[in-house]
Amino acid sequence: MLFTSVDDVATRLADTGYLASTAVATTVFLADRLGKPLLVEGPAGVGKTELAKAVAEVADARLVRLQCYEGVDESRALYEWNHAKQLLRITAGRDESWDETRTDIFSEEFLLPRPLLTAIRGNEPKVLLIDETDKADVEVEGLLLEVLSDFQVTVPELGTITATRRPFTVLTSNASRELSEALRRRCLFLHIGFPDEELERRIVRLKVPGLDEALAQSVVRVVGALRAMDLRKVPSVAETIDWARTLLALGADSLDEDVVRDSLGVVLKHQEDVLKAAAKLDLGAV
Repeated sequence: MLFTSVDDVATRLADTGYLASTAVATTVFLADRLGKPLLVEGPAGVGKTELAKAVAEVADARLVRLQCYEGVDESRALYEWNHAKQLLRITAGRDESWDETRTDIFSEEFLLPRPLLTAIRGNEPKVLLIDETDKADVEVEGLLLEVLSDFQVTVPELGTITATRRPFTVLTSNASRELSEALRRRCLFLHIGFPDEELERRIVRLKVPGLDEALAQSVVRVVGALRAMDLRKVPSVAETIDWARTLLALGADSLDEDVVRDSLGVVLKHQEDVLKAAAKLDLGAV
């Protein structure tokens, strides 16, 4: 087990720079204790991927990442054969029978393990991050069901490979596509939303230690006001931190209208959002 208690999770994650709410720390503890994958949903930029990285750092574990995208398939997720090397081997063994050659070219030497296979092999501690699962095709979900059920993979030529040490597994999703109920059943679920004002202020102070306390508080409040607007893309925690670093770089000691206008592009990523914020944001009321 990686953690002894919920407080242990919170304390050790904080040591890596990840400030976890009680809900986050509790769910991470349970995922570790029950040996179940953790499905984390929430808006982009709230720390879903960073959570997996922080757990890997705490556990001194290797982080194995499967970045999902439309078109990712079994060969990219699980394994594939090194066809070029197989051809060279076949060419070099012209005097051998096909049975002799076939036995050789479908051996470990010619296997290219991809993230899912890499994560279940070996005894070293690992954290398996299946990032942006919602971007993968439905067929990949079927593959994940098999792997995450028993943490084993069958390579027809080599047999079934079963994990001797299960990786701590984190699946992230921005909920752009509804994941199947079968996949959800295999996981503990955690939703990470935007942090409350106090937690976000602590995060900003931790990540940008040179920022004045009062300015950090102002940044968080203005970002909160922006999130309350009907924007195409509301600012994430990552963008709050970027804005704080920007203000530090600019030498700003307060958030006045000029500073906000000149740096708004750090937190808003669409011109229509910038125009809307410039027209509606009332700094005096924040």
